[in-house]
Amino acid sequence: MKIRTALVLVSLMFVLGGPARAALVWETTAADLHPAVSDKTAVAHFKYKNTGDKPIKITSVHPSCGCTTAALAKDVVEPNESGEITATFNIGDRSGVQNKTITVMTDDTPGQPTILKLTATIQQLLQVAPVFVYWPAGDVLNSKTINVDVGAEFPVKKLTVTSTDKAIATEVAPGPNDKTFRITVTPTESGRPINATLKIEPDFPKETTKSFYVNVRVDSRAKPVTK
Repeated sequence: MKIRTALVLVSLMFVLGGPARAALVWETTAADLHPAVSDKTAVAHFKYKNTGDKPIKITSVHPSCGCTTAALAKDVVEPNESGEITATFNIGDRSGVQNKTITVMTDDTPGQPTILKLTATIQQLLQVAPVFVYWPAGDVLNSKTINVDVGAEFPVKKLTVTSTDKAIATEVAPGPNDKTFRITVTPTESGRPINATLKIEPDFPKETTKSFYVNVRVDSRAKPVTK
């Protein structure tokens, strides 16, 4: 009985006088964002708290791509202290569902990263097809058409199209309904290779310019239109 009591006392002493404990607890590790079409960025806040009894150092914060940044106010979190990592996704010309991650390493769980997930669903302002227009060798340089469909909720009334090569002429016309446009693309030169990019800009949203791109290629052996 005395031996058993002694073992219990030793165990209690080990628990009470054991090493300090650290634990970084996250409020959430996933963010689902739905930015407006005029937004330039989508921002997520990942909050945490040190529920342990010793400081925790955040040793690295690494976003999955260059379009996402992660800001950390301080890298040492004291016991019972809270903080957050602010993740900013730069939307640019992207659309659809974008999935990004931020890998966080701490000294309390070395080798066991926390993965923060940011999902941004960006509304499709324009649907452009095709995004590549090509006149191969032997093809006649007749006009080709690009179809543009506008998202139902967006009041786009005008498109501006510019080409990186002056030998590519474009003309914008309304489509069969008020949510469509047709862009006519016509090479005006032959006998040389042409690699151009068309930039398509709608008149909405006015506060943020949105650009869409189509690649144009003309083979030097394509034939001019016979008049």
